[in-house]
Amino acid sequence: MPRQAATDTPHVSVVVLVYNEIDSVEPLHRELIGVLEALGTSFEVLYIDDGSRDGSTDKLGQLASRDARVRVVSFRRNFGQTAAVQAGIDYSRGDVLVFLDGDLQNDPHDIPHLLEKIDEGYDVVSGWRRDRRDDARRVLPSRIANWLIAGVTGVRLSDFGCTLKAYRREVIHDVRLYGEMHRFIPVYASMVGARITELPVNHRPRTYGKSKYSLSRTSRVMLDLITVKLLGSYSTKPMYFFGFAAIALWTVAFIFAAIVIGQKLLPPYVYAHNNPLLLLSVVLVIVGVQFILMGLLAELSIRTYHESQAKPPYVVREVIQKTPHRQPAMRTRWYGSSRTERSTTIATSASSSSRPATCSRRSPTPRSSSMATRNGVSGWSSG
Repeated sequence: MPRQAATDTPHVSVVVLVYNEIDSVEPLHRELIGVLEALGTSFEVLYIDDGSRDGSTDKLGQLASRDARVRVVSFRRNFGQTAAVQAGIDYSRGDVLVFLDGDLQNDPHDIPHLLEKIDEGYDVVSGWRRDRRDDARRVLPSRIANWLIAGVTGVRLSDFGCTLKAYRREVIHDVRLYGEMHRFIPVYASMVGARITELPVNHRPRTYGKSKYSLSRTSRVMLDLITVKLLGSYSTKPMYFFGFAAIALWTVAFIFAAIVIGQKLLPPYVYAHNNPLLLLSVVLVIVGVQFILMGLLAELSIRTYHESQAKPPYVVREVIQKTPHRQPAMRTRWYGSSRTERSTTIATSASSSSRPATCSRRSPTPRSSSMATRNGVSGWSSG
């Protein structure tokens, strides 16, 4: 099949994450190009080299020098998978982004199936490694984490950790990733109303290199989950989070205070200053007040964040409106010293005046400058 010329805006951008995978690069590239050329659409392959030290960078450079559809972004050092995914979003040019690992465990032949789901109208298609080819020490913590993430965020996916996913650019182009948050991209997409589905994909055993996974990543994921939950549910109303926590503490403090009073009035008549519940209730009241103050500070920070960037607290998919008829332009002329005003109308065809109104769809991005219609004015001296 003849090669398609590289375009500035290909339809599909396949982002491959590579870190010390010199033995996998060549076979993966051959398989990937074969699958993409069979799609019959424009594409690019973007390799993100996360600071490899085994010669993968040179191998990728050779691939890019032979094919204009291949580009390589190489980091100065290893920044981690989340940074590599962020670079893939920033440097890719396609309308649809497909991510996969460079270790040959993700099957490129699943890419057409992901794109079919995108064509059905979904914004995010997440791969699900139903038959995962990894050892138990990786599979069990992953399943627990997936269950917890789905329960906390409300995004019902079975495999957040699978790199093989497809996204429409419009739902992730504003995403900024930190820590280990690359696995939470579907959650960020759901915050802007993306339609999300999952698809079982083939997961192959590792044939080259060694895994970079470690159990310490699980604890970092749990901490990132707290951040994502707060940003997703309380990013525009942090006072609700801190306020509800303060109310809960005050409720417990009131119960403890009631117990102290009851023990004071009833046998065996425990003195309040000898009752540890009194001190505990006072501490809870003070902590509750601190939560309220923290909520106020968070409200100020959030409003400064949004208003300093003119960032609205909503996301618009499109604007649908009726296109108004254009009014005929008026040309004004001034005659003689008495400045008698005469208005003449620029000629318009009769067909345009009877043209039915149409409905137009506008981009959600507001225009930065207003449009003004100028009336031509010319003057003549009376002689």
